[in-house]
Amino acid sequence: MQSKTNFFKKAQAVARKIPYGRVSSYGAIARYLGATKSARTVGWAMNASKTDASVPAHRVVSSKGILTGKNHFDGTNLMQQLLENEGVLIDNYQITNFKEIFWDPNLELRIIKKQ
Repeated sequence: MQSKTNFFKKAQAVARKIPYGRVSSYGAIARYLGATKSARTVGWAMNASKTDASVPAHRVVSSKGILTGKNHFDGTNLMQQLLENEGVLIDNYQITNFKEIFWDPNLELRIIKKQ
C-alpha cells in the first residue's frame, strides 16, 4: 500500500485539476486514485493542504454536495465564500446545483489520458 504522504500528494494533485466554478467529491477522488474506500483520507489530504494555496481544497465536498470540510477553513464560512465567489450556489451548507457543476476525475481525467 502506498504511504499516506504519497497518497496525500496524489489527492492534492487531482484537486489542483478541478476547474474554477466546479466541485468534486472525496469519494470520486479516492476512486480515481484506485482507493475506493479512502474518501476520508482524501479529506485529511485536503485538510493537510491548508498552507498550500495551490490546492483548491474548497472545491472538494461530500458526495451529496455538502460542505463537510467547512470547519477546517479559517474564518467564518470561508469555504462557502470561496465557492460562492466562483458562482457555486449554496443553501444551508449544501450546493444546490451540485449535479450541474460536479467534476468527476474518473471521467474528466480519463478523457485527457486517451487523447
